[in-house]
Amino acid sequence: MLRSMYSGISGMKNFQTKLDVIGNNIANVNTYGFKKGRVTFKDTMNQTISGASTAQNNRGGKNPMQVGLGSTLATVDTIHTQSSLQTTGRSLDLAISGDGYFVVKQGNAQFYTRAGNFYLDEQGTLVNGDGYKIQSYNNGVLQDIKVDVNSILPARQTTSITIDGNFPTEVSGNTEQLQQLKVVDGDGVEHTVEMKLTNISGNVWEMTLQDRSLSSPQPQVVRFDTSSKTFTPANFTLAVEGGSVPLTFNSGNVTTTGSNLNALFSPDGSTQGSIESFSIGQMGEISGVFSNGKVEQLGTIALAKFSNSSGLSKVGNNLFQDSVNSGTANIGTPGDGFGTIASGALEMSNVDLSEEFTEMITAQRGFQANTRIITTSDEILQELVNLKR
Repeated sequence: MLRSMYSGISGMKNFQTKLDVIGNNIANVNTYGFKKGRVTFKDTMNQTISGASTAQNNRGGKNPMQVGLGSTLATVDTIHTQSSLQTTGRSLDLAISGDGYFVVKQGNAQFYTRAGNFYLDEQGTLVNGDGYKIQSYNNGVLQDIKVDVNSILPARQTTSITIDGNFPTEVSGNTEQLQQLKVVDGDGVEHTVEMKLTNISGNVWEMTLQDRSLSSPQPQVVRFDTSSKTFTPANFTLAVEGGSVPLTFNSGNVTTTGSNLNALFSPDGSTQGSIESFSIGQMGEISGVFSNGKVEQLGTIALAKFSNSSGLSKVGNNLFQDSVNSGTANIGTPGDGFGTIASGALEMSNVDLSEEFTEMITAQRGFQANTRIITTSDEILQELVNLKR
């Protein structure tokens, strides 16, 4: 039989596979996070008619004579290039700008995806459309992300007051500043405390605190030396309505320049609060905003990257799985070598329709050319059969 016929058959099979890949690309042109495929070919074995010979005294060298026996598939690549981001305005739609994949789990099985259309289930767990749980990364440990809309932030008693700002060294006469502070006692009750700041002499300032809601206010005086940044007394108990609050002063970013007094006193502690909203930042931090004004971090979205992302295996449902040639997943948080998170956006498919249709035309013409090889080979065989007549 003619070798050209089998070469044509191998070419037809290859172009059929290429059309299959092109068809899958076009079918997923609007699939979020989809990464297109690409087919490459290589020639298969060659039949050697005569080998090469070296040059001799009276004759030059001779090249080998070989007849190729068709083509075969070289690779079916997954192209992991960054695609454009489509703004959706939905807070749970996330896109990765840069390198990395979201980490999702189903039981003990771990997968990776670029599709960031996420949802909250009935337990407040962040999941994708198929119920796979999105993972956060905390101190080297992967955990499920939970945003409980019924969560309560417990009250925290005030234990210290941090001082920031400028205490001038050029003081003419007494310099005073009044400020109201909010402190929380051990029962979670908030009290408004009036504090008066007065310059005593040079670097020494006096702070007088008292709860005026008391029937008999009990002032507490603390002195602050800005040169040594020390407090006298270092610890004290402030009387408030219905009890007392043990407190200490801490020196924050304190300066002593010029003549302007600009002191800021920041008590810690908070009253009980319920979650009102949450947001996802560029670095993957999930922040809950509570009714008491506090913002608490609920988790940080995990990202994974690989030495050879083209070695990942597609498992359907917009998911990838690592393979023996992808390398081990390097898991971390957005930024610092990983991509960043764009909240309210989704990554579109990286399929280019103009490129796919061009490839479709070349594959179709290649397929037609290989059928002509088979047709021509068949006509030659027909002529051979007719020699017997």
